[in-house]
Amino acid sequence: MYAQSDRTLVCADCQQEFVFSASEQQFYADRQFSEPRRCPSCRASRKAARGGSGGGYSSGGGYSSGGRDRGPREMFSATCSSCGREAQVPFRPTGDKPVYCSDCFQAQRRSY
Repeated sequence: MYAQSDRTLVCADCQQEFVFSASEQQFYADRQFSEPRRCPSCRASRKAARGGSGGGYSSGGGYSSGGRDRGPREMFSATCSSCGREAQVPFRPTGDKPVYCSDCFQAQRRSY
């Protein structure tokens, strides 16, 4: 469900037109990506500015969500439900679910 021909889009950063080819449209549609808002040059510049990563963990220790620099992730103290040690977690524990330190969390993941 994509256009059968190339489309011309305008870059949100530099305002230059760029071609969004039919094959790129198929690639984006197959992966349920939204259409690009930036030209390839501006996308490459943004990627280089964030260290070349395509998301995931950033060098600052926080989680990077596609280029939005939210700064370091706030961490919260909790007591591990398995071993009782203090744990630092990236969410505010509410008490309705178990919280694990990183060692116990990894052990839990391996057991599934």
